[in-house]
Amino acid sequence: MAQPIDLADPDRSLIAGNWKMNLLHAEAVALATAVAAWSAPVAAAGVDLLLCPPAPFLASAIGAVAGGAVAVGGQDCHAKASGAHTGDVAAPMLASLGCRAVIVGHSERRRDHRETDPFVRAKVETAIAAGLVAVLCVGETLEERDAGQTAQVVTRQLRAALVEAATDANLVVAYEPVWAIGTGRTPAPGDVVAAHAALRGILAARGPASRARILYGGSVTAQNARSLLALPEVAGALVGGASLKAAEFRAIAETAAALRRQPA
Repeated sequence: MAQPIDLADPDRSLIAGNWKMNLLHAEAVALATAVAAWSAPVAAAGVDLLLCPPAPFLASAIGAVAGGAVAVGGQDCHAKASGAHTGDVAAPMLASLGCRAVIVGHSERRRDHRETDPFVRAKVETAIAAGLVAVLCVGETLEERDAGQTAQVVTRQLRAALVEAATDANLVVAYEPVWAIGTGRTPAPGDVVAAHAALRGILAARGPASRARILYGGSVTAQNARSLLALPEVAGALVGGASLKAAEFRAIAETAAALRRQPA
């Protein structure tokens, strides 16, 4: 019997799939069912699995992974716990459904919905108050990268969202260079290491969240997963397009598991 997944242990790796605005209902159920079927050995190796389907499919996905070692989370939540916000989803709603986490501050939300750092901070606070793990996305645009501002941008975004209630157990940071999302491009290994080190420096100074996991996201594939997941301070991956393909997402998760099984 699979163990309940709470995503609270910072010593475990985390492979999360962000399905974005993709799939139809039957496809989402089939994908979640497929992931649950192979999840147990991955979880036993110390890797948490998180699926973030579109909001209409959350309840069905939670049902589909029942008995497996998989958590389900939302792709976004509103900054308020309730109210007159037509079309939005509140963090307590996600929690009441059985979600364990929610993505906040994704670059597509920042871009498409003009979400500011203070608004993202409010979402982190609301998510944590609802008992969810907040998966906070930070990342620089191509222009910011070319200007040498990566560390400045991602540490600003993290500082802005690092609420008092954040701990190792309820905060995950995902470094997603905006220019790499969906493009097939990834930063050089040294650039990933530098960005994660800058983020760790901010977390290390904040006590309760000092050991929070930092994921890499941005065109993660089965082909590049090993080289990315083996880097220092990369505690897992936030996977976009590859998470829509059961075999490829499995390969990424099993790569994380294999790396954990290697002797230190």
